[in-house]
Amino acid sequence: MTVRNTLRDHGQRYRPRMACLKKAEKVLLEMQDPKSGVKSQPQRLVITTIPHAIIGEDIVAWLADRFQVDAREARSLGSMLVSLGYIYPLQDHKRLVLRPDASLYRFQTPYFWPAQQWPVEDTDYAIYLAKRNIRKKGILEMHEQEQYNRLHKWMNHKWDFIVMQAKEQYRAAKERKKPDRVVFDCQERAYWVVHRPPPGTVSAMDYGLDRRVDSNADLAKTPDYYERMMIFTQQSIMRPRVKSSVSIGALVKYCATYKSHDPFLSKCLPSNPWLTDDVTYWTLNMPKTFLARGAPRWINIDGKTMEITVSSLKHPHRYVLDAAQTHIYMLMKKDSYGRYMKSQVFKDTLKKALVPEEHKFTDAQLEQNAKNRRPSVSPIILRQQELEERAKTAANAPVDITQVMSKLSKQRKGDAPPFPPRK
Repeated sequence: MTVRNTLRDHGQRYRPRMACLKKAEKVLLEMQDPKSGVKSQPQRLVITTIPHAIIGEDIVAWLADRFQVDAREARSLGSMLVSLGYIYPLQDHKRLVLRPDASLYRFQTPYFWPAQQWPVEDTDYAIYLAKRNIRKKGILEMHEQEQYNRLHKWMNHKWDFIVMQAKEQYRAAKERKKPDRVVFDCQERAYWVVHRPPPGTVSAMDYGLDRRVDSNADLAKTPDYYERMMIFTQQSIMRPRVKSSVSIGALVKYCATYKSHDPFLSKCLPSNPWLTDDVTYWTLNMPKTFLARGAPRWINIDGKTMEITVSSLKHPHRYVLDAAQTHIYMLMKKDSYGRYMKSQVFKDTLKKALVPEEHKFTDAQLEQNAKNRRPSVSPIILRQQELEERAKTAANAPVDITQVMSKLSKQRKGDAPPFPPRK
């Protein structure tokens, strides 16, 4: 039997934003660095000492110093990490926000990180609620009690198994030490607040068009809501409508313009000979080849390149015009621009060009420009400085005496006169 999810799914739930989560995890790993991260130490919570606890104001100060932002932006970033479940509070469990005071927090264990993409099953949530019901002796939060009753109704066929699992977990938790028991309870509660947020709050794991609203809550029908609906309806009625003939004409024009780019509307054509060995295009366009003598736009190339290209055209392939293409490219790169600069067309263009009048600066403007001007360092000086730095580095580097001796021995052998011929 397949158990459906009791929450209404709007097509956006349980799809974590992986790019955002990966960046958040990098920040969290930096925060947990023992040398440069957020300072953690044992903190007293009521009568229990919690190990490795951190303070909210320390988190805000570290984020502000790390990203060079003000306290407000650092607090927003910290609240996002808390809402995603990477940092969980030890005191106020209902609201996953970061308080810039002495409130206590802890880093969530990687097992509960959202990027792990564990499937959030209703069975696990039912076991968690049943365990809390045993611990609180039937006194749950209002939304937890509603979920508990709903899951009990949906999973009535296996509720005995859920209660048995809850009792086993509760019995195992009682055997732990008090600090470990408190820490694990806070970790588990923060995990379910992220993945099963209470009514009136927005899950940080949702994204899409409905992310800014609670997709499970019905919109309250207030007088302001009806007033806005009436205004929208009146504006819709008064809006001018386009004739159907004009709309159809625009649609036909659009389809005709983009028909050749649509694989469903355009016909099947031969393959591009630049990519495959299909020579259909070469055969169809042979009378108009740009390299044939007497062609309308004949490209003049040297005799050697022409001979290679003509001989290749007898047996066409995709690389048949590579030699001509390279030759033409080199001509355009080295010769065309220089010839254009010397041509009469360019000279006539320069004569017809409008030359703006010279700007006449006042003495005050010249003095102000001189104050604002910053001299730049000559590239020659920069090159000299770079060579000096290299020389200093080479001088300070350790010398390998074996390499030096081998080089000297090679030089001596090269300078020695050759052996005289035997008589």
